[in-house]
Amino acid sequence: MMFERFTPGARTVMVYAQEHARRLGHHYIGCEHLLLALVSTDQPANSVLREHGVTPARIEEEIVHLIGLGAGSPPFGALDRDALASIGIDLDAVCARIEESFGPEALTRAGKNGRRGSRPSRLNPRRGIPPGLVRHWRRRRRTRHTLLTARPPAPAGLYQAAGARTTGHIPFTDRAKETLADAVREAQARHDPHIDTGHLALGLIANKGGLVPSLLSALDASAPALRAAIVDRYRRAG
Repeated sequence: MMFERFTPGARTVMVYAQEHARRLGHHYIGCEHLLLALVSTDQPANSVLREHGVTPARIEEEIVHLIGLGAGSPPFGALDRDALASIGIDLDAVCARIEESFGPEALTRAGKNGRRGSRPSRLNPRRGIPPGLVRHWRRRRRTRHTLLTARPPAPAGLYQAAGARTTGHIPFTDRAKETLADAVREAQARHDPHIDTGHLALGLIANKGGLVPSLLSALDASAPALRAAIVDRYRRAG
């Protein structure tokens, strides 16, 4: 996905979606997270959604009602507690002893230090890699860094999953990727040079499967009516 073409508002939606997924303990970014992030920002298309009752609070309530909260990111990741218990290892007791000896959140700090230490070394263009390709990769890294770090704080939500928040990369679901592709196609159809929150809204509303139709239905929001209102708002703004 060419995030370089996303407006600052659209990039904020991507970041908010990631933060909402972390807060809810979900290990993926789905269309439901994109929709929650979209209505959490102050943009013209998002105002249309809120005017039709599609608000952050109501969307989050429905997400939690439909799929619940995740388990967050436990200190020892995906280790099988039952299997370890069968050989006499109590993970809860281990965690308690570590924090007793090294202080609260010692495991969290250790995990962060471990991830920093495992970062791969930078590419060296003199090792047979074409300089032009290295420059391309560096541009992409700078863009991704800007997307993930130069951002306003995500708005607070109603729910918080138990346990530490998931860290590292959270992948988009296939449906979410297709929704972003739909947003790009919406921009192309209108000959718009950039992808903004209006295109993202239209891409989400176009969903025929997944949670978005169920979320809109629960809020008595008609997808065709929302699309018409968004298109009309942008027409009048243009």
